[in-house]
Amino acid sequence: MKKITTCQTEYRSVRTTNIKIKPLSLATKIPTYGTQLAAGADLCAVLKEPVTITPNETKLIPTGISFAIPNGLVGLIYARSGLSTKQDLAPANKVGVIDADYRGEVMVPLHNHGVQSRVVQNGDRIAQIVFMPYVQANFEVVDELSTTDRGAGAFGHTGK
Repeated sequence: MKKITTCQTEYRSVRTTNIKIKPLSLATKIPTYGTQLAAGADLCAVLKEPVTITPNETKLIPTGISFAIPNGLVGLIYARSGLSTKQDLAPANKVGVIDADYRGEVMVPLHNHGVQSRVVQNGDRIAQIVFMPYVQANFEVVDELSTTDRGAGAFGHTGK
């Protein structure tokens, strides 16, 4: 019988940066990370009363937060895995983009993909935000592009 070895988890330091936020309500919850190495910080609903989202309906849910995202970063809003798989609620736009120059309230368009109505309560964790660096392209119009082995092979082309 072969000896089985175990892997030790190596925690690398996580790059951090300061993000200024402005709470817009006394009910605002500051985004929090669920674990030490979580990439996404939870965003919570700020509601005066519960919101019911019927099947195939989308409702805009306020978070009570404005961000001052540093230049060179973007805030990307993703679904929370538990909310989307257990309650069928996920951002309608799949991934929300919060640009560095936007200073308004972050709103999450939650869509009900299920067959039952769902209720969102004040303080519920509704999405997560991940801050990422990005590159802006300088678009160059050309007459021809370089060739590759793949060429114009589209969806499913590489899976054959």
